[in-house]
Amino acid sequence: MNYRILIVDDDREIAGLIEIYLRNDGYDTVLAYDGEEALRALEGDEPVHLVVLDVMMPKMDGLTVCRRIREEKHLPILMVSAKAEDMDKILGLMTGADDYMVKPFNPLELSARVKSLLRRAYRMPSETPAADDAIRIGALRIDKNTHRAEVDGKPLHLTSTEFGILHLLASNRGRVFSAEDIFQQVWKEKYFDSNNTVMVHISHLRDKLEQETGDKMIATVWGVGYKIDG
Repeated sequence: MNYRILIVDDDREIAGLIEIYLRNDGYDTVLAYDGEEALRALEGDEPVHLVVLDVMMPKMDGLTVCRRIREEKHLPILMVSAKAEDMDKILGLMTGADDYMVKPFNPLELSARVKSLLRRAYRMPSETPAADDAIRIGALRIDKNTHRAEVDGKPLHLTSTEFGILHLLASNRGRVFSAEDIFQQVWKEKYFDSNNTVMVHISHLRDKLEQETGDKMIATVWGVGYKIDG
């Protein structure tokens, strides 16, 4: 599959450098230099599979763009920003981004993050139909083959990262996973003690589950981690 990545940054030099890195990895790219241009690019005829999104931009900032994208689309979003504070990162993730990188960043790290997000978002189902081995918890059905979760047949709109966390916990009901365990199994990267990414995604996932099922489902075992009973 030939992935197409939308790069959104008002700094044309940075946007151009990111484009070079991603094209060297074999991806198709399209550039946008403000939020409004980014949204227009997403409505074009050519599909976009991932967005690299700057936060601080004229006309419409990256947080607003991220919210607008999440109203209709569930493609992975990698947010990039010069803001390095934890609260800035948490805000970006709560807005709907799948991952967050601080400028300046190492091109190899950018490449690794993009590959990880694409791998989680576009796992292809097997060509031959498999037996229905989907996980069911009450009205919730989680199908790893189609990368889809639904409640009473209605799609539960999750990002690829949220789906990964939900599937991990639901397929190991009763087992407690630490934030480090979750990060290493879903992100496939080294975990750092100051990393709040898992906590933010768990919070977002709980809100969505509660809205659709009336149950947050994910229990916190204080000082240990997270689990789903059932």
